[in-house]
Amino acid sequence: MRSPETFDAYYVETRTRLLHEAYALTGDAPAARAAVRDAFVVAWHHWRKVALLDDRDDYVRPLAFRRARRRHTARIWHRDKSLDPEARHTLDALSKLSSRQRELLVLNGLSAISLSGISRTVGLPRSDAERELQTATSQFALHRDVPTTEVRRLLGDLAGPLESIRWPRATVIRRAGAARRRTHTVVGAGLATAALVVTGSLVAAGADAEPTSLSEEKVTAGVTVHAADSATGEPIIDETALLSADQMSRFGGGLDWAETATTDNLAGDGLLAPCQRERFSDPDGVTAMARAWEGSATRVVRTQVGKGARERTRKRRVTRVESTAVQLVEMSRDADQAAQSFETASVWYAGCTDPRTQLLSTRAVKRVGDAARTFRLRSWGRTPATITVGVARTGSLVVTNVVRSQGRPVSDKATLTGLAAAVNALCGSEGAAECAGRARARTTFPLDIGTPRGLLAVVDLPPVSAVRGPWVGLAPERARNNYASTRCDRTTFVGKGIKRARTRTFLFPETPNASQLGLTQAVGSMKPAAARRFVEVVRTRIRQCGQANLGTSVTTLTSSSSRASDLTVWALSFELNDSQSFPFLMAIVRDGTEVSQLGFAPVRNMTMSRTDFVALARRVVERLAAERTRS
Repeated sequence: MRSPETFDAYYVETRTRLLHEAYALTGDAPAARAAVRDAFVVAWHHWRKVALLDDRDDYVRPLAFRRARRRHTARIWHRDKSLDPEARHTLDALSKLSSRQRELLVLNGLSAISLSGISRTVGLPRSDAERELQTATSQFALHRDVPTTEVRRLLGDLAGPLESIRWPRATVIRRAGAARRRTHTVVGAGLATAALVVTGSLVAAGADAEPTSLSEEKVTAGVTVHAADSATGEPIIDETALLSADQMSRFGGGLDWAETATTDNLAGDGLLAPCQRERFSDPDGVTAMARAWEGSATRVVRTQVGKGARERTRKRRVTRVESTAVQLVEMSRDADQAAQSFETASVWYAGCTDPRTQLLSTRAVKRVGDAARTFRLRSWGRTPATITVGVARTGSLVVTNVVRSQGRPVSDKATLTGLAAAVNALCGSEGAAECAGRARARTTFPLDIGTPRGLLAVVDLPPVSAVRGPWVGLAPERARNNYASTRCDRTTFVGKGIKRARTRTFLFPETPNASQLGLTQAVGSMKPAAARRFVEVVRTRIRQCGQANLGTSVTTLTSSSSRASDLTVWALSFELNDSQSFPFLMAIVRDGTEVSQLGFAPVRNMTMSRTDFVALARRVVERLAAERTRS
């Protein structure tokens, strides 16, 4: 739902804070203001999706930062005669840091993001982010000649030069966003074929005047990307290095694959593929090349016409698009930066934020470039589809293949051979390193996407029939109450010996008359022996409840145990009266010292399949195990 009131409140509440951060990042107040303004224009364009995010800043902040970097002029504060000397010294010290160190320092000093969130934002593993942040803090303090305890205060003081800045009204921002949406043209799988141009100007009578109109400037990437070599004028990435029509046939036998566009991805919003969050995974990249495809099939459609003796079958041939595909190749300045780009692209798909999209599997790939992964997701919206993704890095190049299939999904073998072919096509080109051999892949734990320890994310959740809107996760909280339990087990995660107990509930807020519909997970940590006893107590109570209560039905869907882990899933039914019963799906899971309980309450015909719930319980095991291996 596109709520102007919610957007207006968010815009007024957030704009000054994001301006402060963007200014600290660049030292250019006009560029920071324009970048934040444009980021909110884009946010209103996509507000139906953005409004549902757990943290809307995660969407708006990167847009503002990229645009601020692109717009700003180096050391502009030296030309600002009104700037306080203290602020100038602070900006001088910041300018001596690398762009990534500066972003780390700004986010840590001015935002409320956790360190895990900061590491995801800048595209670094947490350990690397911590190390870089320590370096940035000490270097800034050295350049500024202050103790490190003063860093946060000095960054906060940069709000002073911004106090006189005035903002466009929220209605002006929304009008620009609406204009952007109307003029935004998408080809194939979301590939924009024309740059957005909206005429007009920002009119103000002096620095303190309230703007009366807003022009939506051409929204391009907040990156420094060059399409051609400055010396020769030739493209750095040759179009012939992209997949051909013959090679695309592996992604859908029987489909007629047609190229819809080959671009440098600098037009439109740059979002070519499902789950893609930004134009490029490396905002400071050297160049990029993208190609989009459509796979069509011609089918014979039979319809019955006429009535009675005149009834007959009419046949007609119908051609429709059944698959779309995108290949994106990015070149970074060096292999280290490309490695960060590879991780950023991986997180886009591991933590896909597209509504009604579920991550099914993650695989680590060997013998394809320097690093490679594949992902399989399913979209269960109005037009169900399977999304198959391959991401690989060779040297300073990152290649991503994304195929969205409405019919038969791309096989694992085709995914691997297609990724290997994309890497080998780049072999020998500038920036490339390892080529691809005979690819091998193994299923791995899902990647860390920043969810609290062991808890599920929206991307883990399967379809529920007859609901409106997507899953929405409430904020995790201490597990004072456990809504994943039933009257049979009465399990609680509060008590002696239970640590780090957290719970999270997922709902469908857009579905009317479904207040009882939801999924709840509780997680707690305890000593190994206590964790095993905890699971056995739950199993015993559920078994005894089914035996002792005639109105309670208990069906074990799966159960397994070992010294390292436990998993049991039940379908329960509680009889309310002679004609009504209350169904419930529940699981108890243990991985080492971590125990989790999962409960799903359906409403009427709004339910998930038992197979999907068992798979979701196994995902809980994976989330717990992944946390253990990372800790």
